[in-house]
Amino acid sequence: MKRISFIGGGKMGEALIKGILEAKLVSADKIIVSDTVLVRLDYLKKTYGVVVTENNIEAVKAGEVIILAVKPQVIPRVLAEISQVVDENKLSISIAAGIGLKTLYSGLGKEARIIRVMPNTPAQIREGMVAISPGEYALPEDVETAKQIFGAVGEIVIMEERLMDAVTAVSGSGPAYVCLLSEALINGGVKMGLSVKDATQLVVQTFLGTAKMILETGKHPAQLKDEVTSPGGTTIAGLSILEKKGVRGALIEAVEAATNRSKELGGE
Repeated sequence: MKRISFIGGGKMGEALIKGILEAKLVSADKIIVSDTVLVRLDYLKKTYGVVVTENNIEAVKAGEVIILAVKPQVIPRVLAEISQVVDENKLSISIAAGIGLKTLYSGLGKEARIIRVMPNTPAQIREGMVAISPGEYALPEDVETAKQIFGAVGEIVIMEERLMDAVTAVSGSGPAYVCLLSEALINGGVKMGLSVKDATQLVVQTFLGTAKMILETGKHPAQLKDEVTSPGGTTIAGLSILEKKGVRGALIEAVEAATNRSKELGGE
């Protein structure tokens, strides 16, 4: 594995650094992090032993793989700043939500080796879902490099770039939806007399177990839902309220809204 430079040392950048080091892909001295927040750089250096700098150009020069881990709104400025030192020997990987390959090529050059990636926050515990979309000039070995790096923090799927905004809406924003649903179920349990601790354990393990059941059985969620729904029972009573309140439709609309917002961030 080559030297890896991070432009941005926020939560997702830290998750990747932690995963890379735990997977022993590179040693800490081969990871360079650039950020404008000095306290953050000091924390990353003390916690992980990585090399830190305030200078983006210095970070790019030092690395062979450049991971753009900044907010979407900052990407144009960062691209303009580092384009002078990004050459054909460097692989650039962007994890900025909504920022498409077109924007990245416009900023770095038409034949730059670029890969667009969408991870999600469970990458912080190495249980993330990561979609990878290679640019036109990314080499096969570049894709393998990206799979190694992001495979250290979760599951990988190769995705067409035209679908990346939908990926952002489903898996990128998805943890927030799951947390909202979890919070609501916990509140419901508390309303019915459960302690917060007990309700939380019941809800979290139910989500975890159900997710594993979907993965391991290969059954469609609708089929598993029907298997737990007895005629005239408690589950159908609850489901009828969810349908009446439009929960299913609300979630579908949430994905649509998040997809559209991702496109807006990318200037589409």
